[in-house]
Amino acid sequence: MEEEIDAVAKNRATEILRILQDNFSIPRWASSTRDPFQTLIITVLSQATADKNTARAFENLSRRFSITPEALAEASVEEIEKAIRVGGLYRNKSRVIKAISRVILEQFNGSLDFIHSLPLGEARKILLSILGVGPKTADVVLLFCAGKPTIPIDTHVYRVSKRLGLAPPKADYEEVRRALEDLYPPEDYLHVHLLLISLGRKYCKARKPLCKPCPVNMLCPSKCIED
Repeated sequence: MEEEIDAVAKNRATEILRILQDNFSIPRWASSTRDPFQTLIITVLSQATADKNTARAFENLSRRFSITPEALAEASVEEIEKAIRVGGLYRNKSRVIKAISRVILEQFNGSLDFIHSLPLGEARKILLSILGVGPKTADVVLLFCAGKPTIPIDTHVYRVSKRLGLAPPKADYEEVRRALEDLYPPEDYLHVHLLLISLGRKYCKARKPLCKPCPVNMLCPSKCIED
């Protein structure tokens, strides 16, 4: 009986992903090779910030410094603040960026290449040991830069997966991640992450979800009666 329920849940999850693939496109950059350190810095900048402002902050930072552990570890917090101010929360982010850069420079010889050779669990544990690197940041670096089988759970994925019944209502970060990874094969993890974000941004918004036009409305147990 449990296997039958699992099969039903997986079939439903598969259908949700198919519909999302029909309605949203995958960004071109998602398939390109990305530098782990630069990806880590972008992810820090993206916290509680719109994509447009994240891009502007990273561009400003790139103009002032080489995006390397060496350059950012040597930069003053004040200089980093000036560069990333447009991205919001710049005081805290500047301290985190400098601290992360220093740790990677001193403890890992300025390289995150270990993410490619080590097993997922070991690489993830090492990334999480770096002060300022949380689960989402670690999973973003591992998925996008090393192709490791993990699903980063940002605020959109966290909200949407629960509304769709793909994860338990009271699940924490790790529980949501495991629930999604149990429902989908590893080759779909990248698309699951990106497409749930797209759904959250366009329809399944935090405060006022647009349920009627949502393409997965009929498969959503949380759909609104009225918009």
